[in-house]
Amino acid sequence: MKILTSPETMQSNPNLAVLGFRRQLVYHLHFWAFIAVVPLILIQWEHGNHLLAAFLALFCANAVLVIGCLRLTGRYFLKGWLFPILAVVSAAYSTAINGHAGLYWAYPAAIALFFLLPLKEAGACNILFVTVMSVTSFLKFSEADFWRITFSLGLSCVFAMVFAWLVGRMQQELTKLATTDPLTGCLNRSQLADILNSQIQMRERYERVSSLVLVDLDYFKVINDQWGHLAGDKVLKELALRIRKRLRENDQLFRIGGEEFMIVLPETRQKDADTLAHQLLSSISATPFLEDIRVTASAGVAEVSQGETWSIWLNRADQALYTAKHQGRNQIVNASKPHAGVSATVEEEPLPPISKGGEVA
Repeated sequence: MKILTSPETMQSNPNLAVLGFRRQLVYHLHFWAFIAVVPLILIQWEHGNHLLAAFLALFCANAVLVIGCLRLTGRYFLKGWLFPILAVVSAAYSTAINGHAGLYWAYPAAIALFFLLPLKEAGACNILFVTVMSVTSFLKFSEADFWRITFSLGLSCVFAMVFAWLVGRMQQELTKLATTDPLTGCLNRSQLADILNSQIQMRERYERVSSLVLVDLDYFKVINDQWGHLAGDKVLKELALRIRKRLRENDQLFRIGGEEFMIVLPETRQKDADTLAHQLLSSISATPFLEDIRVTASAGVAEVSQGETWSIWLNRADQALYTAKHQGRNQIVNASKPHAGVSATVEEEPLPPISKGGEVA
């Protein structure tokens, strides 16, 4: 995954937005670390600490490589593992030869690890970091200084870890809120294009087909008018539960309209998707919702075809659903194959409008 993502793509895909911000954080931390450490190379060299100057030069070289890789390829050089190695070595050796002047650099380096590495890896690295610095302090300073350094550095790492953990939890919650429908818990349209494109890529590269099923409740407006919107919401929630019970683990359920749901079925032929659609419609109509509300649904089914874009694939399924509505509802229509010569060169397109089947006369 690349750091340089267009603002439009980041806005439409919250997962990419979070990843983009993380990569920008990595970029800026390495940039400012480079700015801060470069003068120290010259200072240590002038003081005759050539080995420490060499360690610091390697630290700066790693920062340059990380920045360059992020800018040119969008990838994190060696996933950031050189930073903790060089930080531990440089801080410990600098403390051993320079005393407290070298110790001060251990604190920002330890804290930075929680923003450069995954939380578990950062925690493990900081345990090693604090251990090495404690041993160095025990050999270099008095016992009182040893305890002060060990506890202050340890507490700094604990505080940074708690902050990084809370930020990570907040990112997960915000991403979940941005990518799921709050009523039903289904995915929303923010990830629709990316997921459909991934299935198209599997079709193009490996001949592994996928199918879409669009399900729309019939006469849903009548439910809202007769029983109220609260009852309508409960119907939608139960509908999502009934659909999930018949899906596989890798199938994905979207709510893409008021009463319209989309099911992405990886590695599924159209005939198998049609079978599932019949099972779903039977499940919906067989048992009343909320004890006395009987509901039926219509569905459109489409298998991805060679060379088509995600919007054309989705539109074929939508047209099949529209046909099912016009033919009397409570039925399934399979989409026809697209015309030859459909182009697949467009990877990002605006979401096509979804037909509101429940409003068809």
